[in-house]
Amino acid sequence: MATPVEPPNGLMRAKGKHLYTMWHTLFEIDTKYIPIKPIGRGAYGVVCSSINRETNERVAIKKINNVFGNRIDALRTLRELMLLRCIKHENVICLKDVMIPTNLYGFKDVYLVYELMDTDLHQIIKSSQPLSNDHCKYFIFQLLRGLQYLHSANILHRDLKPGNLLVNANCELKICDFGLARTNKNNGQFMTEYVVTRWYRAPELLLSCDNYGTSIDIWSVGCILAEILGRKPIFPGTDSLTQLKLIISVLGSQSEADLDFIDNAKAKKFVRSLHFSKGTCFSSLYPYADPLAVDLLEKMLVFDPRKRIAVSEALCHPYISSLYDPSLNPPCQYRINVDIDENIGESVIREMMLREILLYHPEAAVIY
Repeated sequence: MATPVEPPNGLMRAKGKHLYTMWHTLFEIDTKYIPIKPIGRGAYGVVCSSINRETNERVAIKKINNVFGNRIDALRTLRELMLLRCIKHENVICLKDVMIPTNLYGFKDVYLVYELMDTDLHQIIKSSQPLSNDHCKYFIFQLLRGLQYLHSANILHRDLKPGNLLVNANCELKICDFGLARTNKNNGQFMTEYVVTRWYRAPELLLSCDNYGTSIDIWSVGCILAEILGRKPIFPGTDSLTQLKLIISVLGSQSEADLDFIDNAKAKKFVRSLHFSKGTCFSSLYPYADPLAVDLLEKMLVFDPRKRIAVSEALCHPYISSLYDPSLNPPCQYRINVDIDENIGESVIREMMLREILLYHPEAAVIY
């Protein structure tokens, strides 16, 4: 539980802030937020549920510890701030507030305030809770709906997985964690650093292709659909090579034409060297699944990204088309740019982050 504490060493409490400890982590947060309990922990820090006593609304507060201790983490946090300020959609998590730090020019920790969700899809899949075909259909529909909006805003998520899909008791689903998101250039200028948790990583990323687009997210959706149907990951590779072998064992060996997209000669040679596989029918892997779900899965988990179903086509697929009304799902009206020069220094990242934070507090912007 959350435990209120006094400032250490007789220091004065910062104006408008109070201190709590949760899971041995100190939270210095705005007095309008009353912490309830810790609900999650990761490399970034701790998340707690809280009540905004001004609105009586329950929220989730994520404390990112020592955000500038790792420049990758700092860039991820800045990217998430930039993107979630612009994206407003029912199936994307809402960032409601970012607390103004006590020390504007030397802050180390960042406190992000999100809408509170009950759990995530990873927890649901690994639980013993039965999942009906309607559950599966509704989860995939909402995921595709949120993804369609992101893609229309020119954004690739790049790290879709069950743990990044938050779910409420009424089965509402929201996409979260945009630290790896990028603007979709689709012109070969993408960096090739680690993207997407390996089990959900598209073949073109495993093969180090420089040019990739929205189809990488569709592959991840296919892996998630398979995981809901089977209650376990479909491609649980221990490394990139094993991952590719698992994919080929299920999809079957690929024709030369379907390897044309591979722009890395060594990678193409490796795929050609793999033992021949006839592949496995998805209907035999998931014998109790709705045949329409299996058909959609077959169109998502296609090795050649050029032949993979697009998000707009997937929403019109017979499996979920009854839930989809294009008139209720307009695209984003503008394109969002979250590209940041990866070589900028800490002082510039700090300044950009502070500008983002102050956009949530226009009344305080005059102090900057």
